[in-house]
Amino acid sequence: MRCRKEDMLLYAVTDRAWVGKLSLYAQVEAALQNGITCLQLREKELDAEHFLEEAKTLAALCRRYNVPFIVNDNVEIALACGADGVHVGQEDQEASAVRQKLGPDKILGVSVHSLEEARQAKAASADYLGLGAVFSTSTKLDVDILPRELIRQICTECGLPTVAIGGINAGNLLQLSGCGLDGVAVVSAIFAAADPGAATAALLPLARRMVKGNE
Repeated sequence: MRCRKEDMLLYAVTDRAWVGKLSLYAQVEAALQNGITCLQLREKELDAEHFLEEAKTLAALCRRYNVPFIVNDNVEIALACGADGVHVGQEDQEASAVRQKLGPDKILGVSVHSLEEARQAKAASADYLGLGAVFSTSTKLDVDILPRELIRQICTECGLPTVAIGGINAGNLLQLSGCGLDGVAVVSAIFAAADPGAATAALLPLARRMVKGNE
């Protein structure tokens, strides 16, 4: 599966902090049923055995919905579960090294916070860029907020599919209109919601309006 701009439209990133009344599987399936266009499994604390078991289950679920399944940071888990790709941050493995392990046919996403980082990611054969943080966020407390003009510059110069991340919710999503982005990545806006399916359904038309605002 190759990375397309439309895959970035509503990109969900898991966080088991909100697993409780619903299992992570149930949360993800509700989001898939209501229109997410990409799923990233992010597990920073789970041991390798349970991480792989979970990744295999969610990879199969995403295949049913024909939605790309991305694993955060862990190349070995991604390859073992048959994920479509890996996403790495600036503090994780070097993007070029990850590309070597993945080979040419898997998706590589890279988080960037500056034009120079975006250029480096493109040179390392990244398939898409995650730009952030675009708003203040509880999941990343030590990041600077990207100015709108810098977002536009990265989107224009790099020419790769782009997704914004960081504090995005239904109340502020449309503020990103006109920046050149292909979509938004959300964490708590879906997974902290009492009804992840309804939250997804509410976000999807806003994401479409945001992208249409680039025209």
